[in-house]
Amino acid sequence: MKKLLLSISIIVGLSLLASCGVEKEYKPDIKVNEKNVSLKVWVDLNQGDFYRKVVDDFKKDHPDKNYDITVIESESGRAQEYVQKDPEAAADVFITPNDRLGQLVESGAVYQLTKYTDDIKKNNTPPSIQAATYQDKMYGFPVTAEAMFMYYDKRVFSEDDIKTFSGITSKGKLGINLAEAGADYRETPWFIANGTYLYGENGEDPYGTTFNTPEGVQVLNWIGELKNNPNVVAVNADEISALRSGKINAVFSGVWNKDAIREVLGENMGVAVYPKADFGSGQVDMMAFQGSGIYCVNAFTKSPLDAMELADYITNADVQEKAFKELGKIPSNLEARTSSTVEKDDVAKAVIDMTSGKHSVLMPKIPEMNVFWQHMNPLLVDTYKGKIKKEDYPEALDKLVKDITPAK
Repeated sequence: MKKLLLSISIIVGLSLLASCGVEKEYKPDIKVNEKNVSLKVWVDLNQGDFYRKVVDDFKKDHPDKNYDITVIESESGRAQEYVQKDPEAAADVFITPNDRLGQLVESGAVYQLTKYTDDIKKNNTPPSIQAATYQDKMYGFPVTAEAMFMYYDKRVFSEDDIKTFSGITSKGKLGINLAEAGADYRETPWFIANGTYLYGENGEDPYGTTFNTPEGVQVLNWIGELKNNPNVVAVNADEISALRSGKINAVFSGVWNKDAIREVLGENMGVAVYPKADFGSGQVDMMAFQGSGIYCVNAFTKSPLDAMELADYITNADVQEKAFKELGKIPSNLEARTSSTVEKDDVAKAVIDMTSGKHSVLMPKIPEMNVFWQHMNPLLVDTYKGKIKKEDYPEALDKLVKDITPAK
């Protein structure tokens, strides 16, 4: 569901980009070293109260300036639309999912950082640094690390069982979204785990997708075979009720379901990184997409230095640790990730393990991803449902690569 909402927002953003474009002639009246500074900050929904307190602390730490800072809750990902429509009215600092960064840069909506880049690189995880970077230039301040992981019932599975896909499905029933919108978000990383690329090794090459290789065909075949495994259950919005009824005993899901699943399983709730699976060439670590929330500065802000200073403050280690306590946001900051508050939380540890190395891949952030989603989901769903014949898998993947690759 989360990915689906992001994709819808991307479509809206692209439509606006095509219809009106960025107002390139707009020249903000840059203000430097002024004592009276007005700024607007867009934060995620239901996070306004938290960040108003953070902003109050920021103002106390800067008594030499008279800051007038307004914090506004906004649906994440709408920034590009607003900046294009009215750059003067848009927020000076805004949060966006990292997969939107390429569009923001290409449309001229985001400010390339001229300060704090060394500290960002020193203080955050490598994937979150990459998330804030586009074409080797840095445009954002990382604030979260996000990836799906596995919840499981400790009464059904041992710690050895959960290490492999075959171990899990030999002992209990695993729920995965295989047959609905959002399957692409969950299964695409498996192709990358098996040695293929989505838009190149770093996710920024529009001509670098290699899903139509023997390794890609192996994964598509593996997905097609899942319908014959009685211990693999297609779930989506019903995953909590399926867990409650015993229809499934484990599920690939995310932080957003933590409270609901803990209510169902109680002290029997286990969490773990994705297992290993054999797609056809031996055991490899299954992967999930990794994402990072990043705070960017509006390219049209009149106070870029103050805006960068504020963005740096609201993403520092102390604030990220507090955001974990109050909002459940998993930090990207290395110091915050090693705090006792974060380390003793089992769900946070699972996400940190998923986002620290071999268990996840950063979602590409080039604008072509919008086209990718449109073609990948039907391919996966039709494969799982048996609508595509096994002998047609290579041709189907050839078509996918052709459809998602721009014409030269």
